[in-house]
Amino acid sequence: MLPLREPATARPGMTFHQMLERIRYEGAYPTRERAEDVTHAVLGALGRQLTGDERVDLAACLPSEAALVFTSQIPDLQPLTGWGFVKDLATRTGTTPATARWDTGAVLAVVGRLAGPGLLDRILTQLPSGYALLFGRAELTQAA
Repeated sequence: MLPLREPATARPGMTFHQMLERIRYEGAYPTRERAEDVTHAVLGALGRQLTGDERVDLAACLPSEAALVFTSQIPDLQPLTGWGFVKDLATRTGTTPATARWDTGAVLAVVGRLAGPGLLDRILTQLPSGYALLFGRAELTQAA
């Protein structure tokens, strides 16, 4: 049974600059510019994966600049697994899969906190396997 849809609201006081500083800290990036580049790449990639109410609700939780990056992408017809997401990001950014995985974790950890546990549960239910770890959560599977 899916949890009831709760209205999403932006976290009070969270600006794009504060979000970038949080991502800079999470990812140990040397500059704010590097954190911003990574944030744009990961949010754009996530925007190609998420659809429906979860997409709308997540956009409402993000600072407006981040929401614009996220919603400017047209969702792919075939969603990628978590590992496929990382490999696609590495290809698009010209980095290694290890770097893309690090970048993804730094950004999605902050995005997950902005979304809150209820919305994050709904997002993870919609996406294919492998995304929970990217958001910093254990991925639990049911035994056969």
